[in-house]
Amino acid sequence: METRELRYFVAVAEELHFGRAAERLGMAQPPLSRAIQQLERRLGVALLQRTSRTVTLTEAGAVLLREGRAALDAVDAADRRTRRAANGHAGLVLVTKAGASNELLPKLLDAYAAEPDSVRIDVHLCGPGEQERLLRDGRADVALLHLPYDSTSGLDTEELLREDQVAVLPAGHPLTTRTSLKMADVADLPDLPMPRWPRRDGTYRDGPGPVVRDNAQLYQLISLGRTVAVLPESCRVNLHGNLAAVPVLDAPTVTTVIAWPPHSRSQALAGLIRTATNL
Repeated sequence: METRELRYFVAVAEELHFGRAAERLGMAQPPLSRAIQQLERRLGVALLQRTSRTVTLTEAGAVLLREGRAALDAVDAADRRTRRAANGHAGLVLVTKAGASNELLPKLLDAYAAEPDSVRIDVHLCGPGEQERLLRDGRADVALLHLPYDSTSGLDTEELLREDQVAVLPAGHPLTTRTSLKMADVADLPDLPMPRWPRRDGTYRDGPGPVVRDNAQLYQLISLGRTVAVLPESCRVNLHGNLAAVPVLDAPTVTTVIAWPPHSRSQALAGLIRTATNL
């Protein structure tokens, strides 16, 4: 398969509409349709089920979408890393979610800077889920990811930290008098609907909760009595007098991992990972 064909198929598979996919790709619809048909003939499988009104993925199409995204990310990553090497970029780019790992990150950076062979670390703080995409497409060399919320499929990882979770509530809310809570206690509060974070495709789920893009926005909305959130225990360092935290006993444990591409042969990256696992 050619990279061009994969990009065509991924666009159609994500849009599930040939017209929108063609517009996204900046091309006419007929040649796009012919390219997908040619790909199906060459593979000998149906990738899409088409009717006059709908386009859906077959099981084979779902596999190719998953594998195609990974392949295109690898191509983009090779392009970006090659250009960075040619430009003499000797440092590492580390990405993590803004407002997360507030105790772990400075500890890691300070410990690594003290190593005799350390290099410059550029830290990029991003929105939820973005750090995984930046790592996969080559804009970052290493990432701090948080399980079970981020995917580490196809990446090498080392576990750094496990945390229980707490409910972050407006100070003075009746639930703040409790010593512990269950997820059911905070999931359906009529006065504090759960926030709506962006999905990987940039859309938001339906619901009454406010749209939230980062933790700073989240904390302000909680203090205003507009939402509630369940976050890792380490978030307590960010809470001011208008916010309170209560342990949530049945919330999933959050595991922070350091993740990197499995094919990396960077000595600097190996040194950073070694420092992280020795913290």
